[in-house]
Amino acid sequence: MQTNTSSGAETVAGDWCSLRGRSGLAMAAAWFVLVAVAVVGRMWRPEWNGAPLWNVTPLAAVALAAGALFPQRLVAASVPLAALAISNLFEPGYGNLAIAAVVYAASAWPALIGRLVNRGRWAAVVGGAAASSLVFFMTTNLAHWFLIGGYPRSAAGIVECFVAALPFYRPLGDVGWSLVLFAGIVAVSAADDLLARRWHPAPASRGR
Repeated sequence: MQTNTSSGAETVAGDWCSLRGRSGLAMAAAWFVLVAVAVVGRMWRPEWNGAPLWNVTPLAAVALAAGALFPQRLVAASVPLAALAISNLFEPGYGNLAIAAVVYAASAWPALIGRLVNRGRWAAVVGGAAASSLVFFMTTNLAHWFLIGGYPRSAAGIVECFVAALPFYRPLGDVGWSLVLFAGIVAVSAADDLLARRWHPAPASRGR
């Protein structure tokens, strides 16, 4: 595990990347756990004052974590794609294949930038989650304006489309889920290191 002399506010107490390079069985278990978290979290319907909180799901956080944990980009991207495909079995369809393609691509994109947060910095986690949320909002709503219609094909129409979508833009949900998920990864990594030291203690140095 790498040491870091930065302040605690800047770096994570531990390095989630210490989980990388584990056995294939351990990484397979991590893959299934991340997919399960994304599916269950996406099916969850939180409310605030009786109103549903749309788009507050762990999907972006899971994709970001997959990118940080799995060195192979295709494996990392397969986590949000699998979670989206499974949860969509219980959700209404998109009604348009092009829209579906944009949604899947925007959901997988955070996995490709996950390596940027694999140095254990909280600021990188927050920035990655906020960027993921913004990219999803921009791409999916631009696709809706262009492919679905309902808004004028003009600058005013784009503005109208994005203004109508603002109530569904919840970057704090992605940031919150990401902080919770990466904190959990840090805790698992610390516990794994502790058990490894307990069961495989370093050999004592021998005197001359």
